[in-house]
Amino acid sequence: MRILVVGGGGREHALAWKIRQSPLVSRVFCAPGNPGTARVAENVAIAADDVEALARWTADNRIDLVVVGPEAPLVLGLADRLAAAGTPVFGPSAAAAQLEGSKAFSKEVMAAAGIPTAAYGAFESLEPALAHARAAAGRVVVKADGLAAGKGVVVCGDMAEAEAALRSILVDRIHGNAGARVVVEERLTGPEASIIALSDGERVRVLPPAQDHKRISDGDRGPNTGGMGAFSPTPSVDDALISEVERSVLLPTVREMARRGTPFRGALYAGLMLTPDGPRVLEFNARFGDPETQPILMRLPGDLVPALLAAARGDLSGVGLEVDPRAAVGVVMAAEGYPGKVTVGDVIEGADGPFPPGVQVFHAGTKAGPDGRTVTSGGRVLTVCALGADRADAASRAYQALTSVRFRGAQYRRDIGRAGPGEGT
Repeated sequence: MRILVVGGGGREHALAWKIRQSPLVSRVFCAPGNPGTARVAENVAIAADDVEALARWTADNRIDLVVVGPEAPLVLGLADRLAAAGTPVFGPSAAAAQLEGSKAFSKEVMAAAGIPTAAYGAFESLEPALAHARAAAGRVVVKADGLAAGKGVVVCGDMAEAEAALRSILVDRIHGNAGARVVVEERLTGPEASIIALSDGERVRVLPPAQDHKRISDGDRGPNTGGMGAFSPTPSVDDALISEVERSVLLPTVREMARRGTPFRGALYAGLMLTPDGPRVLEFNARFGDPETQPILMRLPGDLVPALLAAARGDLSGVGLEVDPRAAVGVVMAAEGYPGKVTVGDVIEGADGPFPPGVQVFHAGTKAGPDGRTVTSGGRVLTVCALGADRADAASRAYQALTSVRFRGAQYRRDIGRAGPGEGT
């Protein structure tokens, strides 16, 4: 098989790395890829959101399966375009991808399917949104409705913070058209967990659960980011909870999307808050999470390609997933200034190892510099991942590997996997 992975971040590096291991695969391509994917695949100089160019290249190069990593090309209809040409694609249609593309749409689907989530209101103007937040004394979560690169969510502790968030999104439009509408939710409490399932439009196959660290600083302090690290498994999620989430969240969502005539085929990501009253959905993503994908794939020793292809073709009935009982921890190394304006172009040393068995470094915001050396090119630069006997061992191995990777201004949390969000420090 010839497989194309669309995207150029850490998630796509991990997917290409895993797909390359399949005995079914003869060639792996990555568009646009990065210096890390170039070690396991052939990079193609096409932007991930250039739908027409990707569709033409796929047809010209006889690709047997396309695996779409980021959300933007899904919302733009890449899966629709490929499916219309007869190419199997792992990733939902544009209509189904609205589960991530619109927070308000996602809440509407949850309400229709009876899925437990936070109470909310959706607003296009400031004053009604302020009134809604004021009724909760400002203890709300403000979300830009559209795609905002993981930075459109503000957790507010009082009315001053809520008003500032609403003005910046609705009035100042810091997220552009993605902030033309906002969702204002009640603020829930409890540990978070990420549960991702492969879906064929009817059935689901749940991947090992993971837990993400969103805040920039140790102890879950500072502004939210796209994710500063993740670990799998999480002590907050046992087999009973996975079964409950499959029954009360994942399958009802898949059935509701099918009922609407927009079946969901791809990776359905449920971001959960484990409240005292049970799990509540914080958000849906229409693709693999980043950085959760990196440690999750470290724990899948078998061939992932048959499952991806089966989901794309609409029949997961004969597919099972083998899971390594060991733990995996991934630590993100970010550029100076992240999650604000970052510096780029700094030379990276040590990212290609060598590393001990069970350690992988996945490239995200990297590119080849003028002299051929790998340099930083984005906010989240690398994810250093390791397998270990338990979470503490995996974290120790990841941090040990991280000491040999260097670039100017590198910042990372020192507590990834050592105390999960909501578990204390």
